Amino acid sequence: MKASRLIVICVLSVAAIVMLIFCVQSVTTPIKFEDTRAQREVAVINNLVDLRTAEVEFHHQKGIFTADLDSLLLFLRTAPKKEVMKEGSLTDKQLEAGLTEHKAVKILNKAKATALKNKKLKLDPNDVDALYEYIWANDKEVKKNGLAGFRRDTIESNMIQSLYKGKYDEQTIAGIVEIPFSDGKRFEMETNNGYKTSQGIRVPLFEARAPFEAYLGDLNKQELVNLIDREQKLEHYPGLKIGDIYAPNNNAGNWE
Repeated sequence: MKASRLIVICVLSVAAIVMLIFCVQSVTTPIKFEDTRAQREVAVINNLVDLRTAEVEFHHQKGIFTADLDSLLLFLRTAPKKEVMKEGSLTDKQLEAGLTEHKAVKILNKAKATALKNKKLKLDPNDVDALYEYIWANDKEVKKNGLAGFRRDTIESNMIQSLYKGKYDEQTIAGIVEIPFSDGKRFEMETNNGYKTSQGIRVPLFEARAPFEAYLGDLNKQELVNLIDREQKLEHYPGLKIGDIYAPNNNAGNWE
């Protein structure tokens, strides 16, 4: 009798421990899932933002977006980035007088061209500093408009270094097209370069996506299913994305 009672007590104790474990897991599993999700999404968002930077520059130079990630990487590795180096600025008085950046640059360019045509001066077109020093001091139109010390030069620089300031190089730049924690899966890309507004204005669009399954697929399956189901019921994209191929949204991310 005592032995039977002891067995019952042991069985109930084990059952209680098992139930306690399940209760603890039912609380800790969702918390752990959300914590891991939050950590991973920092890296995914970082890559999406870098992809947006690349696509915007691609569009700036070519007038369209691209859904071909290999073409985008080739563009980043080989295309030059044109930048305007600025020195000096227009004063309020100059602006009030009707002088604009465009007009000022036009005056400077004309002065430089005139100076270089004067063979007596023997100015070296590659010595830009000397050329500016000459026109600042001698060109009547430059002096009249108070443009001494004002210069604007377009230079070509390395695309990757210019856009990402040392964050990537030619070898590591390939990482921006891969979804972190996805075992090498690439972002899903789509473009709509033929989109037109109600006013008939063409506005090229692009969209880059990282589905939950890609970067959370190795976590708790039920929590992942619950997350996807919840987002779909809210008519949200089940993952992270940037841009929209159906309507202009200033290339915003769905977390912004």
